[in-house]
Formats: sequence, structure tokens, C-alpha cells
Amino acid sequence: MGRIKINVILVIILKLFLVGTTTGEETCENDREIEKLCGGHTYKSVKPLLDYFKQVRNELDQSEIKEKHISEINADLMKKYHEIVGIHEKLMKEAFQLDEYKNKIIRKENDLQLCQSKVDKLESEINSQQTTINKLTLNANFLASYDECKKELSDKSNNLEICEVQLKKLNSSVIEKDEKISGYSATIQNITENQKTISLKLEESQAMLFKKDKDIEICHAEIIKLNRTSDNNNIPSSCLPFGKHPGVHEIKVSGVCSVDVLCDSQLAGPGWIVIQQRINGKENFDRDWATYRKGFGSLNSDFFLGLEKMHRLTSLQQYELYIHLVALNGSIFYARYDDFKISDEDHGYALSLGKFKGNIFDAMRKSDNMKFSTFNRDNDASSGNCAVRYNNGWWYKDCCHCNLNGLYGQYLYWYVNILKEAKMLIRPKEDKNK
Repeated sequence: MGRIKINVILVIILKLFLVGTTTGEETCENDREIEKLCGGHTYKSVKPLLDYFKQVRNELDQSEIKEKHISEINADLMKKYHEIVGIHEKLMKEAFQLDEYKNKIIRKENDLQLCQSKVDKLESEINSQQTTINKLTLNANFLASYDECKKELSDKSNNLEICEVQLKKLNSSVIEKDEKISGYSATIQNITENQKTISLKLEESQAMLFKKDKDIEICHAEIIKLNRTSDNNNIPSSCLPFGKHPGVHEIKVSGVCSVDVLCDSQLAGPGWIVIQQRINGKENFDRDWATYRKGFGSLNSDFFLGLEKMHRLTSLQQYELYIHLVALNGSIFYARYDDFKISDEDHGYALSLGKFKGNIFDAMRKSDNMKFSTFNRDNDASSGNCAVRYNNGWWYKDCCHCNLNGLYGQYLYWYVNILKEAKMLIRPKEDKNK
């Protein structure tokens, strides 16, 4: 019976050892089996021993884990050790090379010091030699300068002697000339006095001559006045009486007496006075204000009748304007205005146009109510002087659409047409109420 118990106990111990290797639910199940085998009392006695075995088993498991971890750490340390050994060897090699470089630098420094010593010695020798050369050069230059100065002084002495001789000659010549000048001065004084006498006589003669000329002019004016008084009754005031006989005729102009004008009866009917004509480009139309006021040119060539005459003609009665144009290609155009006037000079000989009729664009309309402009009388509305720009006088605004006084070529034009001929004609307008 006792032997059986021992065996049972041994079985229990073995079971307990195996139980120590289990965990969780398996442990609880084994505990219940052992408790059945041993009984409750025996199990309570053996329970501490079982707990000890569990603790030992857990410690063994942890010990194995730690040994495994330690093995891994040792392997990593060995790897790091080998790396450190490699780095150490590399550092030792670089340290050796560094020592070699230091030795080379020390040797180079020693060589450099030797070279510097040699350079300093050579510089000292060069400075010494340069000082000697400077002294020698100074002495040589001094000697050369001394010789040159000596030679220059000798030359100047010779020149001074020559100048003294020339000065004596000049002084002698000046004295002679002074004597001659004194003689000339006396002669000039006599001549001046004679000239004053002659000038006084000449002034008296001129005064008398001027008085005679004035008397002659007065007499001549009186004669002309008498002649005109007798003839004026027979001189017409327009070209209408010469309708069948065009050409140059004399007409009366209020305030101007009589003037020769060109009458035309072919272009637009009888009785027209030609006030401007461009047919050959032989006349210069770049004239000043006074010339345009008076008029210029030849009646059988290019001419401008004159602003003052135009004003006088158009101030007494209503005139119409007819403009005859011939383009470069031979095309003929006309422009007609039923009321043409030119103001007086105080108002700048301003242009006034009536209603337009023609077979061409009304290009002259831009000049309506504009004063006349020349290069010396700027009356246009532009920032500059259009008369200077186009080299002629005209009724400019800013500047114009037509320029019948322009230079032959591109500046003699009517709107887009370059012209080879242009004529401006005026005629008294018929009174329809008569």
C-alpha cells in the first residue's frame, strides 16, 4: 500500500513537472486532474511545490530569450567591432600620410626660407647698384645739362646782339615814319576841311534838287490827275464791256485809279477778270506780304493780281468766282462760287465764299473766312506757318485742301488732283431784280 502511494506521488511529481510546462487553460485542466488523483488534501500540500516548478520553468524560458537576445547583441557588437577596426586602420593610414605631408611642408618651408634669404640678398645688391647708377646718371645729366645750357646761353647772346642791331634799325625807321605821318596828318587835315566844305555844298545842292524833284512830282501828279479826270468817264470798272474782245484791258478800280487786267470770255462766258493764273511755272509765288498785297507776275504768264485790288473790286458790288483747273492727265474741272469777297488789310484780306457748284470736290471751302498768310505774316490756324511749309501765300487754315499758289509739282493741287494749270476768275454778279 505504501509502495503504491510512492508511485502515485512520483506520477504526481512527473505530472507536476509537465504541468509546469503548460500555461493558461491547460494548467487549470491539469490542476483539476491532479486534484482528482491526489485528492484535495494531497493537492494542497503539493501546490506550493507546483508553483515553484512553474516559476522555475518561466525563469528558464526568460533565460533562453535573454541568451538569444544576448547572442544577437554579441553578433552586432562583433560587426561594429570589425567596422571600428577598419576605421582605425584607415585613420592610421591617413595619419601616416598626414605626417608625410607635414614633413614635406616643413622641407618646403625650409627651402622657401633659403630662397627668401637669397632674394633679400639680391634685392640688397640691386638697390645698391641702382643707387650707384642713379648717382652716375645724375652726374651725366648734370654735365649734359650744363653743356646744353652753356650752348643755349651762347646762342641767346648771339640772338640778343642781332636783336639789338635790328632794334636800332627799327627805331631809325620808326622815327622816319613818324616824320612822314606828321606830314600826312597835316595833309589829311587840309583834305578833311576841304571835304567838309564840299559836303556842305553838296547838301545844299541836294536840298535844292530834292525841292525841284518835289515840285516836279507835284506838277506831274496834277497832270495825271487832270488826265484821269478827263479820261475816267470812258474807262469801265469791269471786263463786261470787253466780252467780244478778251485780252488785256484797262479798268477803273476804286481807290487805285485804273489798272490793266486780263479779261477772259472763253472759259465761262464773257466779262471775267482773271485774278490769278498758273500756266507755265515761270513765276515765283514764295513772296512776302507787301508783294502779295500789290500783286506780281506777267499777264501773259503766271501772275497774282494783288490782294488790295481784289478787295477794292469786290467791296463795291457782288462778284462771283470761277476756278478753271487742268490736271496732269489732261482732265478739266471747274469750281464756281456765287459770292466772292476779300476783306480789307486790317482784317487780313479774309476770304469769303458763297454757294458752291462744280464737277469736283469743294476743296476751297476749308479756306472760307480765313485770313491770307505769307512767310512773314502768319494768319493760319495751325501750330506752324503753312506759308513757310509750302513756300507760297494762301488763305490757309491748318493748312488746306487746295493750293493754287503752290510750287509746280506736288504742291500745286486741288484735293487729290495734281495740276498743270489753274486760273481764278471773277465777274460782277448780275442783278436779277433789274
